[in-house]
Amino acid sequence: MSILAIIEIICIGLVTGTITSLIGASGVTVVVPSLTLLFGINSHLAIGTSLLVDVITSIVVSIDYIKHKNVRLQASIWITVGSIIGAQLGSHWAGIISDTKLSGIFAIMLIISGISTLRKKNNSFDPNKGVHFKSKFAQTMALLGLGFGIGIISGLVGAGGGVMVLLTIIFILHYPMHQAVGTSTVIMAITALSSLLGYARQGNVDWKYGLWIALGAVVAGIIGSRFANKIDEQKLNKVVAWVFIGLGIIMIEMKFIR
Repeated sequence: MSILAIIEIICIGLVTGTITSLIGASGVTVVVPSLTLLFGINSHLAIGTSLLVDVITSIVVSIDYIKHKNVRLQASIWITVGSIIGAQLGSHWAGIISDTKLSGIFAIMLIISGISTLRKKNNSFDPNKGVHFKSKFAQTMALLGLGFGIGIISGLVGAGGGVMVLLTIIFILHYPMHQAVGTSTVIMAITALSSLLGYARQGNVDWKYGLWIALGAVVAGIIGSRFANKIDEQKLNKVVAWVFIGLGIIMIEMKFIR
């Protein structure tokens, strides 16, 4: 691998870490399009590599939340259990899907992520508007089912599921925001690790690319988190959203139209 290639890969990590720290998006939305469009890596290998980056970055971010005692895994353990099982199933299905179809699924996910980011008005949530269950058993089954679905998505397209887990924790468990973010980050690391193991078994992880990208992502993530509150988030959301949508369209055009 040339020095120029290493610099380009680290730059991908810097962008990934910046976006993750500022708007909470999974690194998959940057890593997979970059590896497939710039380096010609197939979608299976790109997604597996992005999961490696997600695991490392999420663990680093989680440490800070744990230090501040903003992680509560007791009540949310069933999301974790469901996501681990779903991630194994999703990564297995991804292994038997053709590269072209997997690229299409990922491109559609990318466009949906961009549209969702555009529609996001703010980061404030009212727990009173969430879901309340009459029994502990019903809540447990709901958490298990939602975790399972999040895990399948993670296994298929490589997204750690951080945003989906966050929403589940807020609207069902009603955690305070700092604890919700910290807990969802830990669960995202565990879910991404489960998916990563599935891809690794099939040989669909480029460890060199992943570690170089993770290096850039960790550095940018640590720095970016310090400036997160100083940036106009709505403007940043719009820019990043249109980038996601554009990359999704480009991937579809390259895989299905040319």
